[in-house]
Amino acid sequence: MTTAPIRYKVEKKAPIVRSEDEWRAEIIEVCHKMWQRGLVGSADGNVSVRLGDDRFLCTPSGFSKGKLEADQLIVIDWNVEPVGPRTEANKNLRPSSEMLLHLEAYKQRPDITAVVHAHPTYAVALSIVNMEIAPCYLPDVVLGLGVIPTSDYATPSSAEGAAVITELIKRCDALVLRRHGSVTVGRSPLEAYLRLEKLEQVAQITKIVHELGGGQKLPPEEMEKLIAWRVGQGIMYEGQEDDVRRVGEMTG
Repeated sequence: MTTAPIRYKVEKKAPIVRSEDEWRAEIIEVCHKMWQRGLVGSADGNVSVRLGDDRFLCTPSGFSKGKLEADQLIVIDWNVEPVGPRTEANKNLRPSSEMLLHLEAYKQRPDITAVVHAHPTYAVALSIVNMEIAPCYLPDVVLGLGVIPTSDYATPSSAEGAAVITELIKRCDALVLRRHGSVTVGRSPLEAYLRLEKLEQVAQITKIVHELGGGQKLPPEEMEKLIAWRVGQGIMYEGQEDDVRRVGEMTG
């Protein structure tokens, strides 16, 4: 019997080029989506875009993402200092306290343009009980993300909080911050947000599977097929293949 090929293909994607105003609009769209979906509460979460080699557009500190407006976003440098002209709406605002986390992602991943940090309920709950989000149940997670690791615990809004993602973000596009939240990255805020949606969906499925008594993992030969597809598409980051196999061997 011939093995059916995986027909899903990944097209080579060119960098997304947009004006600062267009990036502002997309950040606001993503902030509102996160708030509407309950992926952030209160003033939680933050979104940023890389505007250039040393300029980043980010959400300000202390604002509900459901109420944020485009002219409240702030342009900063690698030192998290505001640069360039300020607007009337943002002249007294401070950059998000989590920008060290974003800047670490940009430092390690020159290929990304956007970072989304959220507080998804199911993903955080799983991290508290030391349960990893397992792609071994769902083939589309392996195809689309490879793996969703969980970082060590670190104090939020600190240099330590940024350091715990250094190695993980090199080999993944979505991760869980233990007891804290999530980080997803992409070529745009919307792409990073969609990865956040998938992360939380898989976390919820993982929780339900365990409540139902545990599930059957994908068989090893199927995992190898999915891994081979990612390798063939050129989207398997260095070190990620071992991560996928490790999670695939976890008890279901």
